[in-house]
Parts: sequence; C-alpha cells; structure tokens
Amino acid sequence: MAAANMKAVKLRIKSVQNTMQITKAMQLVAASKLRRAKDKAMSSKPYLRIMKRTLTKIANENTDFQSPFTVPGASERRLFIVIGGDRGLAGGYNANLFKFVEKEIEGHDYDVLPIGKKAVEYFRRKKAGIFTDLYAEVAKVSISECFRIAKTVCDAYLEGRYGHVSMCYTNFVSMMSQVPKASALLPLSDFENPEYDDTPDVKNMILYEPSGEEVFNDIVPEYLAGILYTSINVSVASELAARRTAMEAATDNASEMIEKLSLYYNRARQASITQEITEIVAGAEGS
Repeated sequence: MAAANMKAVKLRIKSVQNTMQITKAMQLVAASKLRRAKDKAMSSKPYLRIMKRTLTKIANENTDFQSPFTVPGASERRLFIVIGGDRGLAGGYNANLFKFVEKEIEGHDYDVLPIGKKAVEYFRRKKAGIFTDLYAEVAKVSISECFRIAKTVCDAYLEGRYGHVSMCYTNFVSMMSQVPKASALLPLSDFENPEYDDTPDVKNMILYEPSGEEVFNDIVPEYLAGILYTSINVSVASELAARRTAMEAATDNASEMIEKLSLYYNRARQASITQEITEIVAGAEGS
C-alpha cells in the first residue's frame, strides 16, 4: 500500500513538473512579445498627435465650422468597438473587460464590432447585433485593416445608422495593472485631448482646398484609424502582461506544490524504510 502511494506521489510530481515547464515557457514568450507590443503602441502616438493638432486647427481657425462628425447622430442606436483577447490563460483579462463592457452597454440599443477571438465568441453567445466579425484575431489586425474599419464605421455614422460610437479596450497601466477603458469616438467633441496633443500651438495662416470642412471630414477616418491601431497595440500589450503575470503565478504555485509533494514523498519513503527495518529486526529476533 505504501509503495503504491509513493508511486502515485512520484507520478504527481512528474505531472506538476511538466506543467511548470509549460507555464514557464509561456511566461517567457509573453515577456518577449510584450516589449514589441509596447514599442508599437508608443510609435503610433506621434501620428495621433499630428492628426489631432490638424483637426484642432481646422476646427478653431475656421469661422462657422460645421462637420457631421462633430454633431450627435439622430439615431439612438450605438456602436461599441470592443477589443478583447485572442487566447485564455491571462488571468481575469477578458472577464474584467466584458464585465466593464456590460456596464457601458446597459440600457442602450446597440451593435458591437468585436475585435479578438474572445470578444467575437462572447457576443455571439449573447446573440448581440454584430456589425462585423471579420477581425477575430486582434494580434493580426494590421494598420491597413484599421483604416478599413474606421472608414466603414464613419460611413455607417454618416448614413445615420448610429448616433454614437464608442470603443472599449484594456489600457496598459503597468506590468501589474491593466484597466478596462472606454473612449468616445463619434461624435468628436474634444479637440484638446492632452493624451495625444502635447505640442505647443503655433498660429499659421493655412488655406485648405476645397474647404476646411471637407479636409476635416477626410481626416477624421484617418484619425480614428490611428486611435484604433494604438488601442489595439495597447490591448495586445495588456493581454501579454496579464498572461505573463498569470503564468508567473502558476509557475510559482507549481514550484510550491512540488516542494510539498517532495516532502510528503520523502516522509512516506522514510516511513516505508523504517517499517522494513522493523520487520527485518522482528524476524531476526523471532528466529
């Protein structure tokens, strides 16, 4: 009985060691990919600053400025762009995001544009109205696809299908903190966003052809594509950071479990040896 118990413990130790190797490998892979994702997010911000500054100048320097992108649409229906993860094993990354999104969409008539496998699966299960489900792998969404998404969303907004467009994603705060966040995309109302416009204003007399309003309207999809691309990169970095933290915790737990099982195995082995010695001595005394 003791030998069988020891064998089971030994197999258990081997199983946990194999699992620890996997979690350790996933931790290292997430850590290596995380730096590239952060660099991509940071490299896209100068583009946003330029676009934001251009929109601000056009809006502020043209009298009687009007644009359909700055006016709430007549429709009460809303579009939510939700950027989720592609895979699990990332702690509460996806669960926290979807809980946050549920609060945002509560009480609204809405459609969803899910980006990422987990987001697509979640809203399919909810049988929510899906704008498109073509972007089911967030890590592979390119800048050209972001321009395509932005153009399609802007066209739907101009057609009056939606009166408001928002985006929900996970903001990267630090390696240990990733916080769900919502950003209003349309209508545009704030042209002084310090997150993207930190360049001092310089007064220039610029003549826009054919008009400032038309240039503004042409820039808006480009600007929204930049926001979307940056948010996707930030979300990917957040997912990788959450996975790295989760796999590090899993590796530590596996190591602790191996220590406890090894201690139990050694005690059981020592007890078995002691019992064998006792039986040999008893047998020798009896003879």
